[in-house]
Amino acid sequence: MKKIITTSDAPAAIGPYSQAVQAGNLLYISGQIPLDPKTGTLVTDDIAAETRQVFANLKAVLKAGGADFSDVVKVMVFLTDMADFATVNGIYGEYFPENPPARACIQAAALPGGARVEMEAIALVG
Repeated sequence: MKKIITTSDAPAAIGPYSQAVQAGNLLYISGQIPLDPKTGTLVTDDIAAETRQVFANLKAVLKAGGADFSDVVKVMVFLTDMADFATVNGIYGEYFPENPPARACIQAAALPGGARVEMEAIALVG
């Protein structure tokens, strides 16, 4: 059974996709960029601020789906510049201090809206 997950506490989808989809006991969260859901603007202060906004968006979608960061089993990180990896990785570690999920990190030529970081996740629910 497929259930669409939405929340106004994270940016609305900007295309034909859902913020998240629950299928069985798995929650698939679409890529989150550092859009502030209250203003609709991209956080561009610096890579740390962008990364923290991405995690705020992920947290909101996880909560809407009945999960939290401890339920995350896989994360895909996209960066436009691998020179940002150390900063992003340090912040990432704050959200996954124990038993971190599986992860991949790749450099992308460009991300939506000019973002420098995007993350998608898979979590267990129920």
